[in-house]
Amino acid sequence: MPAKGPRAAKPASRWLTIVGIGGDGLAGLGDEAKRRIAEAKVVFGGKRHLALVSSLVKGETRPWPTPFDTEMRDVLELAGTSVCVLASGDPFFHGVGVTLARKAEPDEMLVLPAPSSLSLAASRLGWALQDVEAISLHGHAIDLIRPLLHPGARILALTSDGDAPAAIAGLLDELGFGPSRLTVLEALGGPDEKRRTARADAFDLKKINPLNVLALEIESTPDARILPLTVGLADHLFEHDGQITKREIRAITLSALAPRRGELLWDIGAGSGSIGIEWMLAHPSMRAIAIEVDLERAARIRRNAAHCGVPGLAVIEGSAPKALAKLETPDAIFIGGGGSDAGVLEKAIKVLRPGGRLVANAVTLEMEALLLDQHNRRGGDLTRIALSRAAPVGSMQAWRPAMPVIQWSWVKP
Repeated sequence: MPAKGPRAAKPASRWLTIVGIGGDGLAGLGDEAKRRIAEAKVVFGGKRHLALVSSLVKGETRPWPTPFDTEMRDVLELAGTSVCVLASGDPFFHGVGVTLARKAEPDEMLVLPAPSSLSLAASRLGWALQDVEAISLHGHAIDLIRPLLHPGARILALTSDGDAPAAIAGLLDELGFGPSRLTVLEALGGPDEKRRTARADAFDLKKINPLNVLALEIESTPDARILPLTVGLADHLFEHDGQITKREIRAITLSALAPRRGELLWDIGAGSGSIGIEWMLAHPSMRAIAIEVDLERAARIRRNAAHCGVPGLAVIEGSAPKALAKLETPDAIFIGGGGSDAGVLEKAIKVLRPGGRLVANAVTLEMEALLLDQHNRRGGDLTRIALSRAAPVGSMQAWRPAMPVIQWSWVKP
């Protein structure tokens, strides 16, 4: 569990109640939830939530500040006092319960959830939740949905506002998923609940309630931009100027990097950003920093990251090893460009955490010499990767060899 904030003394057990509220307000609350709200000395929540329970509250009400305080200082200052926090639906599904759990211990909280908006949406549509892709686009770039766009997929997306469904429909149409069926479920569980459906390429729904869940049934055209689930995406899916780790080499490289949940990668000399992008595509918890000295390539990396559905890829514009200063300690490092520059490889080895993986690829004799030296000194695995592709020779076909790649992979003791 993440570190909690400092406390003057251990607060009384179960001082904090978190109550999930549906669109039906009081009618959907159980007796225990109603009692906890009524007995609380302070009740926190959004203005809409506070209005729904106003007839029950006997203590002080405090609307959430703007901007929202993710440190929850106002709540934590009252530790030991009877406090109730109101949340939408299930507080632990992209809700305030998650934020509070980073600061308070589980035995300090009593959580009384309501059905999440996704549970309600699935029940209205007759969809099995275990077969559905769920994503929160609330406050996030809609590009995050791109990796989920596969023919036949069913997706439930939490959106930010009434404009988001049209924006998502436009993105689907642009990417070749125009025939997809979009259902907007508005104000779920409340008296104003509504459900409307339209195709992505003919989306014309207006005045959508800001409280909505978007259900997508994905269908594609023959030229749709589909991101496969395996590593080694086709090179044409990336914008590049030739400075790209080719798909076959990339697949071998990512296998050597061995991504694990929640890890951070440094991609030094990132070029097109393809290694960092595929690292992040392995799991939503993955993070990557691309270090690139060429400003045009750095801008291209950002575009590639957005177009591949990982807009959170961080890009550092600068030259290694200087640009590596003050970056968060990585779990893995890839060096694909500029590794022969003075000190880059040694700096990477020094900052890598114990147990972290380092993979470096060489196509030049100078970089190859460095990798041979490191292999002799430190061990690890040294591999020579040679690929040939069929290409025309007159009216016939022949093998044209690509430049061989020397790869050194090493785990830091």
